[in-house]
Amino acid sequence: MPKSVTKLAKPKRATKARKPAGKYGDIRRDLEKQRAALLEEAGVAVLQRPELESFPDLSDQATAEVDQNFTLRLKEREQKLLKKIDDALDRMATRTYGICLRCGEEIPYKRLKARPVTTLCIECKTQQEREEKVRR
Repeated sequence: MPKSVTKLAKPKRATKARKPAGKYGDIRRDLEKQRAALLEEAGVAVLQRPELESFPDLSDQATAEVDQNFTLRLKEREQKLLKKIDDALDRMATRTYGICLRCGEEIPYKRLKARPVTTLCIECKTQQEREEKVRR
């Protein structure tokens, strides 16, 4: 007479609560920290914005204006980066983050970790740069 075999049910594993960023939670945190730092710097810059002084020496005046223009260009770059960060966070919220906008393939995690605001995989970015070089 065969022995009856009782199958034991496998214990259920505790499932982790899914975060909005999915597997990109650490990148999301990095982006949010970077965004907060940019906004804080912008707030400080607005509150402590020095007025352009008038110098009696023309070369000193020119140097002050060049410095101010340089600072404004940096702020413009930070503003563009802030927009890219917001776009990346929006893509995370809609679960489209990490997908190449050109070919639709998944962007490797290492690339996203190195450049979290990227929208193109390496192959498509390389192709885009070649095309831009030809246009110049």
